[in-house]
Amino acid sequence: MLQQILNHTPTYVWAILAFLLYRGVAARKDRVLSYRSVFIIPGVMLVLGGQSVAHGFGLETAAGVAWVLGMLAGAGLAWTRSSPVTVDRAAGVVVQRGSWMPLTLMMTVFCCKYAVAVALSIEPALCGDLRFALPVCLGFGLINGVFLGRLLRIVGAWHADRSALIA
Repeated sequence: MLQQILNHTPTYVWAILAFLLYRGVAARKDRVLSYRSVFIIPGVMLVLGGQSVAHGFGLETAAGVAWVLGMLAGAGLAWTRSSPVTVDRAAGVVVQRGSWMPLTLMMTVFCCKYAVAVALSIEPALCGDLRFALPVCLGFGLINGVFLGRLLRIVGAWHADRSALIA
């Protein structure tokens, strides 16, 4: 059965995995990123999470609401728990501290998304089972929210630095 699952996995899924691994391993070291590039991983993770909820359960369902609520909770946690952000508007860069957290979160989303896709392909009725859908969507939302909250911290620091330059 595992071989069947792997054989039916589209090639692009492995490309996404490779990209996420690359970015996650890079995130373990302190790095200087352009302001624009800090939007890439949160954007990818939000798309992956939203796509899973939309295609698997529907955004207009209770599962979609659970995803949004999870995102709000995750963003709030990340906002209050994230490390300070250093920005250099003149250079157009953000200094991010190294952490294994992004890799852990990305692999969690990838593995959960993969497992949910397999589960739904084996048992399509699960998409209507709230005992399955609500925790899955809440979990996706929490993790997506952490990425969103970290991004909002960077955006906030970027704009705070701008107002300091204006004053």
